[in-house]
Amino acid sequence: MKVLMINGSRREKGCTYTALSLVADALNQEGIETEFLFIGKDAVNGNIDEIVKTAAEKLKACDGMVVGSPVYYAGPSGEVRVFMDRLFSTSSGVLRLKPAAAVTSARRAGTTAAIDAINKYFAFAEMPIVSSRYWNEVHGATPEDVLSDKEGVQIMQVLGRNMAWLLKSIEAGKNAGIGTPGPVEKVFTNFIKK
Repeated sequence: MKVLMINGSRREKGCTYTALSLVADALNQEGIETEFLFIGKDAVNGNIDEIVKTAAEKLKACDGMVVGSPVYYAGPSGEVRVFMDRLFSTSSGVLRLKPAAAVTSARRAGTTAAIDAINKYFAFAEMPIVSSRYWNEVHGATPEDVLSDKEGVQIMQVLGRNMAWLLKSIEAGKNAGIGTPGPVEKVFTNFIKK
């Protein structure tokens, strides 16, 4: 089993990466492979289609995903929003029923609003949302600060363990003959009368 860790920060090895690494370590300890994808500036510098194509290809071989975002203005970074908009509009079939989690990093506040925004993408694509013992967030201005956020570190570790458990439970269900629910033809309602 494998989980794709998507780093939506412009800093490849900053606070968001540190939080994602804690989740990845917990997944690895549970026997789940992880792979990192740094979207960085590619999401907004004219390379969005290429980075989304790369992500979609990687997600075909993955059983789950974790999306990490720094928080600057009480929401996901612009890079994460652009990436998620494009990924979910072009690749929802690849994402359906794969467990997913949002991880946010901030110096101080805005993390819960960012988690909520990212989780809405997962819900729209019928992806089980993985949680921890509190909101999936860490705090600090540097990677060292993040590692000093003992509660945040524990939250990331529990998140990794919970995702590993869910992935193993899904696999056990498949092995026991429990099939996944099939997709439905979407019904759209428009309340504007003609």
